[in-house]
Amino acid sequence: MTDTGYVLSDAQQAQMLRKLMLFWDGQWFLKTVEAFGLEPAIDLNARVRASFGRIEMRTLLKVLRKRQADDLADALRLLMTYTQAFMGDGLSATVALTGADCAEITIWHCAAYEGAKRANLPRADQACVACETVWNAWLETLLPDAGVDVQYSLRQGKGDPRCLFMIQIQNQGGK
Repeated sequence: MTDTGYVLSDAQQAQMLRKLMLFWDGQWFLKTVEAFGLEPAIDLNARVRASFGRIEMRTLLKVLRKRQADDLADALRLLMTYTQAFMGDGLSATVALTGADCAEITIWHCAAYEGAKRANLPRADQACVACETVWNAWLETLLPDAGVDVQYSLRQGKGDPRCLFMIQIQNQGGK
């Protein structure tokens, strides 16, 4: 046996880790459903996702040597940086800043939702419920001095062709 393993490129490693992170999350959710039932698992998953979302953003800020986002535009840039690193092609989204304190996020494709559909549970919106908690957690972590309001007007898990989130920020940077 040799002392070295196979060589994986950075791109192969990133792709593999993205998939494993989603598979880990999916397996955790399915085992939670088995142990506690669907509705308690959906609630617990949303709570865990929001908690982990805060960890994700604190970690991203630390890597970038930032204390917080400069404003909503910077927060969105940070979020798109993170979702690209975490999901790669598994998330197709359009971000539109519609004002200094408001934005629209359109999600065209979401690997988490696709995985939720494949689980073939009585509800396919469990990823959407968690998503609704994580965006608030992300933005509140990135903009800790601002009031964050996210409205989820369209969701694929509710039968819509895409997800549409409307973000409104109050008191950016304590202004």
